[in-house]
Amino acid sequence: MTSTTSVGATTGSSEPVAPTPSGPTPTAERGHRSLTGRMGTSSLVLTVLAFSAPLAVVNGFIPLTIMFNGVGASFAFVIVTAVLLLFAVGYVTMTKNVPKPGDFYSFISTGLGKVTGLGAAWLAVTAYLVMLAGVYAQLGITVDGLITSFGGPHTSWLIWAIGGWLLVSVLGYFHIELSAKILSVAMALEVSIVMIYNIAVLLRGGDGGTTGLSLTPLSPFEFAKGDMGVTLLFGVLVFLGFESTALFRDEVRKPNKTIPRATYIAVIFVGVLYTLSCYSLTTAYGSKAVEVATNSPESMFADSIGHYVAPAFTQIAFVFVSTSIFAALLSIHNVLARYIHNLGHDQALPSYLGKVHPRHQSPHRASLVAAALVALMLAPFVLAGLDGTTLYAELTGLSSVGVLTLMAMVSLAVIIWFARTGIPQGANRFKVFIAPGIACVSLTATVVMALTKFNLVVGGDTPTQNLWLISIPLAGLAIGVMLALFFKHGRRNHIYHRLGRETREIDIHTED
Repeated sequence: MTSTTSVGATTGSSEPVAPTPSGPTPTAERGHRSLTGRMGTSSLVLTVLAFSAPLAVVNGFIPLTIMFNGVGASFAFVIVTAVLLLFAVGYVTMTKNVPKPGDFYSFISTGLGKVTGLGAAWLAVTAYLVMLAGVYAQLGITVDGLITSFGGPHTSWLIWAIGGWLLVSVLGYFHIELSAKILSVAMALEVSIVMIYNIAVLLRGGDGGTTGLSLTPLSPFEFAKGDMGVTLLFGVLVFLGFESTALFRDEVRKPNKTIPRATYIAVIFVGVLYTLSCYSLTTAYGSKAVEVATNSPESMFADSIGHYVAPAFTQIAFVFVSTSIFAALLSIHNVLARYIHNLGHDQALPSYLGKVHPRHQSPHRASLVAAALVALMLAPFVLAGLDGTTLYAELTGLSSVGVLTLMAMVSLAVIIWFARTGIPQGANRFKVFIAPGIACVSLTATVVMALTKFNLVVGGDTPTQNLWLISIPLAGLAIGVMLALFFKHGRRNHIYHRLGRETREIDIHTED
């Protein structure tokens, strides 16, 4: 027997299913189509994991954790994995009980109110836009480095950034499953490279293969000897991406099952991969690990994989770092486009942006606007002659602080929402209060740490040198808040009530 109902803010245990192109659309009366898709758990996991560019992290960021913490850096990833799993518990519980595709925007609107929610949405758009611009610069300097590693000439990072922008903009126009296929292949290749290295180190032993394995890199006592705060900060920053699973709600099969599974798998997979990779890199260099991480962090992984696996893998690693960064660009672009699409759907931005392509069922207009916005953001930096390395460091570091702030706000929203509505069926106090409470405190502390050591996050000689950059995401937050207040107290009250996808009707199909 099949029954169909409509829900607003919450549902019971029924499973929301994205409508097919031929079926009913939630907002057909306004000329909108619904995003559609049939992504399963594995496709969603790989789509969001590409965001964090695992191979690029192992190549570029894990050496920094070794530099700051020393031999015990691996334990930092164990702690970060545990904290983010606690975040995921509250996030997943909210996903099941607030079945909306707006992710941070919807969850914060539901828990903390529409004014804060729209401010959070604009903060998210700003943060992901800044991140996208920074990663384009990273792509440019990485490809230039790849060419010179093969004996070629130096080229401008801007050329490769523009090339990547064109390709990402085209792919983002089409259905999400095209991007998912590309990202799945890219992720499989880069994770394979990392795991080949990890297995080689585990089989051959440490210090260039001359000694055995040791549990010292996983010791909390060894971890306590280093700069724990900074190491944990870098550890959290490289996990970003998994928090966007709920944003693709309309484009996956059985979202109430797919999204929770994908979220947990993404956190655990990345946590295990980074912990093992940090352990392998530390073990491979033995007593020289900190020295190499300090003096040659950019070549630490590539040189080691060449020694442990085969010399050719040094160049292979360089090649796949470039594809890893491109995959991250495509993933971030898709996230940004869906935030813009959701705001257009709710008329917080022009409703033009909330339309879905009649053939590709993609947020094509929002995707094109996302591409245009990132080009406009990069233009003044390029005209000012800022080099790609500085641009990459400043923009990606800044955006990461913005996303961490949103994650802390979501954890708080979970607590407040369930304190107001009660513990739902199938949940308990741990899921709705304790886990998100610990996550909220931990993530807030991480944001404070990032601000007090801002020069380590974005570059600079002193913690306050580039602190003005914080005004960029704060401006996004302020614009969203003021816009919500304008809708609420002006003559746009009907738009205010739509914020956070509040009036979106979801078709619920249950089969007995």
